[in-house]
Parts: sequence; structure tokens; C-alpha cells
Amino acid sequence: MLTKLSEATWPTSGGKASVLGVLLREGMPVPDGFVVSDGDQSVSSVAAHSFRDVVALELQELGNPIVAVRSSAAGEDSADASAAGQYESIIGVHSVDDVCQAIATCRKSALAARVGDYWRRTGGPSRHALGPSPHTPGMAVLVQPVIEADASGVMFTPQRGGPTRIEASWGLGLAVVGGTVTPDTYEVTSNGTIRCVVGSKQTRIDLDHERGGVATSLVAPDKRTARALDDATITALVDLGGRIATMLDGPQDIEWSVEDGGVWILQARPITAALPASRVHGSADHAEDLNGTPGSHGQVTAVARIVRSPSDFSSVHRGDIVVCPYTDPAWTPLFTIAAGVVTETGGALSHAAIVAREYGIPAVLGVDSATTRIEDGARITLNGTAGTITVL
Repeated sequence: MLTKLSEATWPTSGGKASVLGVLLREGMPVPDGFVVSDGDQSVSSVAAHSFRDVVALELQELGNPIVAVRSSAAGEDSADASAAGQYESIIGVHSVDDVCQAIATCRKSALAARVGDYWRRTGGPSRHALGPSPHTPGMAVLVQPVIEADASGVMFTPQRGGPTRIEASWGLGLAVVGGTVTPDTYEVTSNGTIRCVVGSKQTRIDLDHERGGVATSLVAPDKRTARALDDATITALVDLGGRIATMLDGPQDIEWSVEDGGVWILQARPITAALPASRVHGSADHAEDLNGTPGSHGQVTAVARIVRSPSDFSSVHRGDIVVCPYTDPAWTPLFTIAAGVVTETGGALSHAAIVAREYGIPAVLGVDSATTRIEDGARITLNGTAGTITVL
């Protein structure tokens, strides 16, 4: 029922855990942990007394740490589809009972409507129907200690001779992958040249030791304008990324954290769609253009629909361009009807941008004050390749 992460393999441990198991066995800096296999798909079974005892023993062997509980579905993190952000992750869990409940919550998220929408859009269900319904991929669950990060982010290793792309911000990586901050962007060429654009990084997410879970706080002004990574850490990340890409036989999308100067690898999966070129030294093509980070290739002209919360979802019609502060996983069903996406925060390596690329819809991220600078119902041209929005 439970497998040590160092022994995890794909048949029972799913995509995320099996890859981390490979990296752990190869000596990569991956936090140890354990996997609840996908063999028993009954959500209620995780509350069983015997299951609690086994979880308690595994946590004790890890030193009873604060843990992250994350999905490791059968089709997740594959070369065909990432399922980025589609399943529930529970970060900052400590007691045995809370860990068992988090495992149940994580597994139950496989039944969420957005997960079904995602697999139907990407063609996954027919290939990965191993779960509690014919349309739900098998769901193993990964439990690991939380790295209390000074900085975290995402790295894309080089594609077709291009640079390594890194996005970074302060605290846990939830802010970067969730698109709730505009992170620093680093490009590292094959000869080691580092180019950087410092993001606004206005907030950070950290463990909440008093109440459990995580908490969001404001970043001090001097830290917002400071680089989250120094050159030595960037070089270490690039080296690890190259080694992991070689081990896994292709370009990788890697989530990482830095704690007390040491780099930890939290996830690695194939890059599922090509990134647009960054605009490290770019600017808007015309004075009236709004400029952001190119997130997903393509250009479209359509009606802009301002979406500030789920209560606005009903206003979005097929073919509209969604303009929003940021997107969390509950918002990705909008991507199935939207012609394009504009966000006020976030980077090209966020979950929203990854899903937009997989869906083939253009996206521009990190457009400051987009929801106030663009009027609801205005016609706009969105160029996701160039990172520009023109109000017509």
C-alpha cells in the first residue's frame, strides 16, 4: 500500500513519484518521502485504522516533519500532458490524522470537473483510465517533507539549443507555479552568460507554523527589487538541470527550492510544449500596446472579458479573451472556451501558462493592471508570441 520514494516505480506510484524515485536513486537532491500507491482507489479506505498506523510509522521514520501531500496520477507529468495544477496539493500538514485526511483530499481531487475537462482536452482518459471512474487517471499520492525555502521556482532546461529558462521568487514555489507573483526571469546561454529581468515579487508564500498550512505575506520593498538568486545558485541549478535532462532523456520542466544555500529538486517532467522566446530586453511594438511576458504562442483578435473571481465566469463566452489578475487551477476550465488569456501576474513557467500552451491558446502573463487598463467588452489583439496586447 505504501512505498518508499526511493523505491517508487511507475506501475504503482504514478508519474511524479516514479520520476523523483529515479532521481533519488541517482543521488539527486530530492527530499525523501513515501507514496500511497494507486492500487486501492477507494477514497474512504485511507481513513482505515491500519492505514493510519502505517502512515504514522512512515512519518516517524522521516522524523515527523511538516509535509507536502501531492498527486502522482498515472498520466500526470508525462510527455503528452503535464496536468499542471489540476489535482489538489496540500502543503504544510503535520499530524498523522491531518496527513491521512490530506491524502484522501488529494485523491478525491481526481474526481474534480476540471480534471475531467483537462483530460478530455488533452486526450488522456482513453490512455490512462485507471482510476475510480472510466474518465479518471489512476491516483497515487506522494508525501514528502516541506523544504522551508528561501527562494523557489521553475526551470526549463534547453530546448533545441536554446537557453535554460528559470523563474524565481521568495518563499515556497506555490507563488511561482500558481502565478500569484511576477517572478524574476533568468536566461542562461550555453556559454554560461546570465541575463536577468527582476520581477515585482510583491508577495511570498511560507509555512504557517501557528495555524498549519501556508500563509501569504507582503515582501519588503528592498527584497522586491533584489534578485532572488545569485549567480552561484543559478549555475548550480543549470548544472543539475543538465544532468537531470540527460538522465531522463529530454528537456525537463523542473520545480526546485533553495534552503540555506542548498538546492532541492521537487519535481521533474518533460516539457510538453515549446516556450515563446522571452522579451528580456524587449518592449512593446507600439506606444499604445500593453507589454507582458510571452506565455503561449499565437495571435488572436477578440472581445476582452474581465474576470476577477469565479463569480464572473458566467460572463465569458466561447471565443472571448480572458483578462484576469491570475489563474488558479479552478480557473483552467475557462481555457476550454477562451480564445486567449491575459494575466496581471505570473510567468511563462507557471501552471496557467503551461496549460495554455498544451491547449494551444495564446497567453501573455504579468501585464501590470491589465484588468483596469483593458475595458470589459473591448476588442483587443493578443500576441502570445511577442507578449503584447493592442486595444483596438
